[in-house]
Amino acid sequence: MAPHDLLFVHRPDAFACDGTRPDWLDPAAPLVVRREATAPGIVPAGARGLQRNERCKGYVASSAVAAVVTPRKLAARAHAADGDLPCIAALRALAPRLDALDVDWGPAGGTGYWLACGLPVLRATSDLDLLVRLPRKPAPALVAALCTLQDGQPCRIDIQVDTGAGGFALAEYVRGGRVLLKTSDGPRLVADPWEAA
Repeated sequence: MAPHDLLFVHRPDAFACDGTRPDWLDPAAPLVVRREATAPGIVPAGARGLQRNERCKGYVASSAVAAVVTPRKLAARAHAADGDLPCIAALRALAPRLDALDVDWGPAGGTGYWLACGLPVLRATSDLDLLVRLPRKPAPALVAALCTLQDGQPCRIDIQVDTGAGGFALAEYVRGGRVLLKTSDGPRLVADPWEAA
């Protein structure tokens, strides 16, 4: 299980929420894998509700996970995604272009969540969050091709890159200078997110 994967659990009480369990928590909704160092067999996860401010972090035992839906699995559903929201239109348009780049990619954030469970978390103003897993430093041509995906789309496109050791925003990397790399041990400012591993 990796950050951004969505987890469905066997039992509603399998998710141990930090603090008071919120009323909006839907036991049938998937959990999102977070970045945090934990003991073996414990997965850091987050729950989300239908509103943007409804978020809760916590933990789930790996033995309680019934199914894992990765962004890559959701990419297969992107071509047939039904809906007229700008983020869904952008996803349908970009899916063949991402496939042609031969990278491990998938929708994340609200769009990925919606594809996985159908809960109405998307709005007309929702961004399209895309995750690209690049365990090795890509060629400049691939970085340039990923950047062009954001041009002319009906919504804001946020591309996150996962190196396997951490994640960062593609736009921040392209600007040059140090990049905020989110790792299991916390965020770090690094010059090269691949060398930092």
